[in-house]
Formats: sequence, C-alpha cells, structure tokens
Amino acid sequence: MTDGTPNVVLIHSHDLGRQIGCYDRNVETPRLNSLAAEGAVFENHFVTAPQCSPSRGSLHTGCYPHVNGLMGLAHHEWSLNDDVDAMAQLLADADYETHLFGLQHVTDDPSDVGFQHDHTTWRIKPSSAALLKETRARTVADTVETFVETDAYDEPFFASVGFFEAHRIGVDGLFRFDDGTYDPPDPEDVTCPPFVPDGPGAREDLAELEGMVAAIDDAVGRIVDVLDDNGLRDDTLVLFTTEHGIAFPRAKGCCFDGGIEAALVARLPGVIDPGSRYDELVSNVDVLPTVLELVDGADPGDIDGRSFLPLVTGDEHLPRGQVFAEQTWHDRYNPMRAVRTERYKYIRNFWHLPTVTLTNDVFVSKAGREVREEYYSANRTYEELYDLESDPNEYVNLAGDEAYEHVREELEDRLVAWMRQTDDPLLNGPIPPADMETIEPW
Repeated sequence: MTDGTPNVVLIHSHDLGRQIGCYDRNVETPRLNSLAAEGAVFENHFVTAPQCSPSRGSLHTGCYPHVNGLMGLAHHEWSLNDDVDAMAQLLADADYETHLFGLQHVTDDPSDVGFQHDHTTWRIKPSSAALLKETRARTVADTVETFVETDAYDEPFFASVGFFEAHRIGVDGLFRFDDGTYDPPDPEDVTCPPFVPDGPGAREDLAELEGMVAAIDDAVGRIVDVLDDNGLRDDTLVLFTTEHGIAFPRAKGCCFDGGIEAALVARLPGVIDPGSRYDELVSNVDVLPTVLELVDGADPGDIDGRSFLPLVTGDEHLPRGQVFAEQTWHDRYNPMRAVRTERYKYIRNFWHLPTVTLTNDVFVSKAGREVREEYYSANRTYEELYDLESDPNEYVNLAGDEAYEHVREELEDRLVAWMRQTDDPLLNGPIPPADMETIEPW
C-alpha cells in the first residue's frame, strides 16, 4: 500500500438487493462469488431506505436520509444539506485522488460532493438513452480498465464505480430489465425469492433480471482483474454493494426485508480474512466510518453510522441491537419509518396508502400487474409487526396481537426515540416535496 494507505474502489449497482450467488440465491454470479471467497460477506447488511437516492446518500454520508436532507430522488430536486460531507470529499481531505465512474444519483454536480475527476458526462436529468449509453456495466468497466491500464491516477485514489443495472428500462409500455441487449435464461429455470409472489409475469421479469445480473457480474470481474493485473491487488480495498432491494412487489419501495436488504462484499488482502462471513446487523450508514477508520481519515463528525472495522480485524466490537430504515418521498408521498432487530421488524406508516405500495417502475411491470389489484384494494394499517423467526417474509402482521404487545411497545419506543434523537421532521407533520412549500393529500 502507498504509505500503508489503501486505494478504495466502491462498486455499486441499482436495485439488486442480495440477488447474487454468494448470498445463497440461485443465481449464477461466478465473479462476485470469487470476490466473496477472497474477502468477506456481510450476511445482514441493510440500507436506510428502499429507494435509490436516499439510500445512496446514506452510503456516502453515514447519515440517515432525514438527517442529510436527501429524503427523495435527486432528480426530483432533493439534495444533501450544505453542511453534510460525503465520502469523496472526506477522502479528498485525507489526500486521496477522487474519481467517479458511471452512476452516482446523489447530486447533479459530482464536484459538489468531492469528486475531483468525473469520467462520465451523464448528469441526473438525462434522456434515458444518454443514461444507458454511459452507465451500463460493460461501458463503465471499459472506462475503469482504461483508467487503470494507462496509470491515469495518483495513489492513493478513491473510485466510485456505479452501474445502471439492475434498474428497469421502459420498453413497449412496460418497465422491463431487458431491452434486447442482455441474455436472460428461460423463465421456467429461475427461482423466485421467497418474498416475491410467484407468477408467470414475475418469472419473466426475474429471468430478465438475471440477464442484467450476469452483466454486473462480468463487469465486477473485469474491474477486479484489471486491478490485480496491474499490481493493485494488495493495495486496494474493493467494496461491492447494492442500494436496496430488487424492483419487484414487496421489495423496492417497501420497508420489508426484501426492500432494505443489500449485498456488501469486501476484499483487502492482509486485513480481511478470505472467506469470512459475518451475520451481525450492519447498516449502510456504517460503511463510511468503516472506510475512514481503515484509511486513518478525518473524523466525519456527528454522523449516524459507526465503524464495523473491529468486527473484521477481530478487535472488540459492539454489535448493533437494531437497524433503522425509512421512506418519505419517491414517486409519491409514502412516509414510513422502521426498526429491525435480529428477530423482529416494526414499521410505522404515516399516510393512507395501499396495502403494499408499488413504485411506478414496479407498478408498470409484468410482476406488478399480477398483484397490483390485490395490493391496491385496501389501505395498509398504521402499524406492522413481524416475527422474522417464524415469518421471515413478513406476511403475518402481529400488531394488535396481545401475545406480542410487549414487543410492539418496546420497538415503538425504540423507533420514536430514534426519530427524536435524529430530529426527524416527520414528527412535526407531513413533509412537503423538495420543490413545493405545501402538499395536498390525494
């Protein structure tokens, strides 16, 4: 390592959850499996929001969305608060050279969050054609390969590498995963994740998703290969993560585990033992402080995450008792807050919405069309409580069950205490969209 300080390569994808082989999903991802075998897998890594920009904002700032300000999509005028520093800026302050490849979806101007070198011309408000042209995994991998092979950097460097996949694409009036450029398997050969309602439409969508997953896996392999082949293997922390769950019913846009589950795979020879698997609860707000502790970066100040580096190094580690998640704005006002322990999940809903809300891209999909009539026929309850040990897919709401009232009360207290400690604006009433001063219910 340069002066004992590793380079940091953060690879991240859209809408993938844990739909990869090293998380025991029946999906072929040989290159990601290999990366996992050379490093560590965090089995219970969860994100702060089941949607793009808010989750990414937490990854980059170590703060919950309602703390850093990014409570909705960046292209809907939401933004980080001016006093919040992001990973690229904090690493630049630690004398890292900072580079952006592909997608980021946190800000319209990457230099605002500390990227000194932007290797794409794409911005938050492009045509879909422009977005796809520069942020597909294969294109991003091409750019990273050239960057490394031509020594176009000074060490130590930080590279944020973002893939468009596995986001749905508008095709023929539907939101699909394949626009003719991927190679999906036969729908009969896919395995539905247990939280996805099984049906022919869901299977067709899952098959197309696996075509995108193969592209992600290949790109990750190419990036790892070019680092290794150019002498950077032992000098580079490689992180692979996903922003939230897959774009299917009961996943993206929901605080069920299917929505807030995410992959986190890390490799750093000499620091991370190969083949390690950790089942402790980890939140994506913990990634930034972990990276900063590893590289001896400056204390980021008052953030919500905490380093899990001691877990990896075998030092004394205080495990999390819970993780928190939230949603405020996506393509509609959908305020909810959630707390998850190892066994239980408590969700508090703050608005009249369907039993299960589907984001627009899921609503207008084959999988969404199979369930939306059922999901939109009634309103959800204001409180949800699930025993993840007996009901891991969160179908049996125990809120109101006397046998679980003590659990509901305890988790409600934890959630309210968290909202108060973090000055959640939802405590003061409805939160208007970023570009309006008031909202009207519809």
